[in-house]
Amino acid sequence: MRMRLVAGRRAIAGVVSSAIVASACTIGPKYRKPSAPVPPAYKEAAAPLDAGEWKPAQPSDAATRGSWWTAFGDSRLNELEDRLNVTNQTIAGAVANVQVARALVRQARAQYFPTVTVNPSVTYARIATGFGQSVGRTFTAYLLPLEASWEPDLWGRVRNTVASSRFGFQVSAADLENVRLSSQAELAVDYWALRAQDALVHVTNAAAAVYQEALDVTRVRYAAGLESDEAVAQAETQLNATQAQATNLGIVRAQYEHAIAVLVGEPASTFAIAVDTASSLTPPAVPVGVPSELLERRPDIAAAERAVAQANAQIGVAQTAFFPSLLLNGSAGFEGLSLARWLAWPNRIWSVGPSLAETIFDAGLRKATVEQYRAVYDHTVATYRLTVLTAFREVEDNLAQLRILAQVIDEQNAAVQSARRALDVASNRYLSGVDPYLNVITAQTAWLNAQQAAVTSQGQQLAASVQLIKALGGGWNVSQLPSATESGF
Repeated sequence: MRMRLVAGRRAIAGVVSSAIVASACTIGPKYRKPSAPVPPAYKEAAAPLDAGEWKPAQPSDAATRGSWWTAFGDSRLNELEDRLNVTNQTIAGAVANVQVARALVRQARAQYFPTVTVNPSVTYARIATGFGQSVGRTFTAYLLPLEASWEPDLWGRVRNTVASSRFGFQVSAADLENVRLSSQAELAVDYWALRAQDALVHVTNAAAAVYQEALDVTRVRYAAGLESDEAVAQAETQLNATQAQATNLGIVRAQYEHAIAVLVGEPASTFAIAVDTASSLTPPAVPVGVPSELLERRPDIAAAERAVAQANAQIGVAQTAFFPSLLLNGSAGFEGLSLARWLAWPNRIWSVGPSLAETIFDAGLRKATVEQYRAVYDHTVATYRLTVLTAFREVEDNLAQLRILAQVIDEQNAAVQSARRALDVASNRYLSGVDPYLNVITAQTAWLNAQQAAVTSQGQQLAASVQLIKALGGGWNVSQLPSATESGF
C-alpha cells in the first residue's frame, strides 16, 4: 500500500514537472508592427509662399509640448484649459475606462495562480438500518474541505490572454489621451470662435457709431432744407439694421459660452466669459516636423497600433484550443461525526490528482474561431493604416487652410482699406451735393461687410491653427504611453 502511495506521488510530481516545463511554450503568431505609407514631407509645408502668408515654424523652433494652448498667449484660455483637464466629464469617463482595462489585466493574471475554495458543512441525516420504517440511525456529519485546482499554462493561453489585456490597457490609455486632446482642442476652437464674435460685435458697433454720425448730419441737412426726408429714413434704416445685426451676434456668442461651460464641467447658468475685444486673433507659428514623426505623436495612431497587437494576441489564445489542457486538483480537510473531535488529526481527509482533457471533434469550431480572430486582426491592421492616412490628410488640410487663409486675410484687409476710402469719397460727394445718400449707404454696407469678412477669416485661421496642433498630436508622444508593466503589476 505504501509503495502504491509513493508511486502515485512520483507520478503526480512528474506530471507537475512536465507542466512547468511545457508552460514555457507559447502558441501564437509573433507580433510585428504593421507597415503604413509615410510620405517624405508634407506637401503644404513645402509649398512656396507669397509675401505675408502664414508659414509653419521650423523644426528648431520651440515645439508644442504639454500645455500647447499657452502658445496662443491668452491667460483666460489657459485658465479654462486647466479647469477642463480636471472637471471635463468626457475625460472623466475615459479615465474610468482606463481603470476598467487595468482591472481586466488583473483578472487575466489571476489565471496564473490556483483557485482555492473552502466549503464547510454540517449535515444532519438518518439512514435506514432495516426494512421497517422505525428502524434506522440518525447522525450528524461535520465536513471542512479545502479544495484547490490549477491549470498550468502549457501552451500560452494565459500568457496570450494577459498580453491581450495589457495591450487593451494601452489602447484605453491612448484613447484617454486622444479624448483629452480632442476636448482641449474643442475648447480652444470654441473660445476663439467666441472671441471672434466679440470682434464682430465690436466692428459692427463701431460701424453703427459711424452710421449714427452720418444720420445726425443727414438730419441737420434735412432741417436746413438741404436734404429730403427719404435720405433721413435711409440713414435711420441703415443704423437700425446694423444695430440689430450687432445684437443678433449675441446669440452665437451665448451658444459658444454655453458650450465652453459644458466642457469645463459647469452649468451654463452659472458660467460667464467677459467680453474682450483686445484679444489678438493672430495664430502662433506651429512646428510641423516631418511626417514620420506623426506616427509617434498622435494618440489615436498609438491606440490603433496597440489594438493590432491585442488582436494578434487573441489569435494565440484561439490557437491554444487545439492542444490538450491539464488540470491539477487537490483537496484536504477534516470529516467527523463529532463536533468535539471534528478537527482531530485522525479525521483528516485528502485527495490529489491530475486530469487531462482534449477535444476530439468539434465540427470545425476551433478552426473557425482562429479564422475569426485572424479576420479581426486584418481589420485592425486596415484600421491602423486608415488612421495613419487620415492623420496625414488632417495635417495637410490644416496646413493648406492656414496658408490660404493668410492670403485671404491680406486681401480682406486691403478690401477694408479700399472700402473705407470709398466710403469717405461717397460721404464727401454726398455732402457736396453731387451724389444721393443711397451711394453713402452702399459704401457703408461694403465697408462693414469687408470688416466682418476679415474678422471671420481671422477666426477661421485661429481654428485651423488649433486643429493643426491637434492633428500633430498636441505635443503628445508615444513614449508617454504607459508600459504593459504599469497596468498594476
